[in-house]
Amino acid sequence: MRTLSSYLKRDVVTQSGAKLGRCRDLRGELTPTTLRVTGLYVGPQGALQRLGIPFRRRVTFIPWQSVTAIEADRIIVRDDAARDQAPPP
Repeated sequence: MRTLSSYLKRDVVTQSGAKLGRCRDLRGELTPTTLRVTGLYVGPQGALQRLGIPFRRRVTFIPWQSVTAIEADRIIVRDDAARDQAPPP
């Protein structure tokens, strides 16, 4: 079983091999019985999300649906997930 913290600091790469950065934080939705991961923050600005510091710039947010594989040391996402996106509200 994986823990959420085991995803942190893993390299995030696209299917074509482009490195996007490292996973700095995860976003989730709490239901009455579970926690469902909805996405991950990538790169140095993503580390600020964890600390609750507001962003001045856009941050790379990857929706969880864009994750295609999780390997021992990296997370692979679809190529079209690589654009900068504002974090969800």
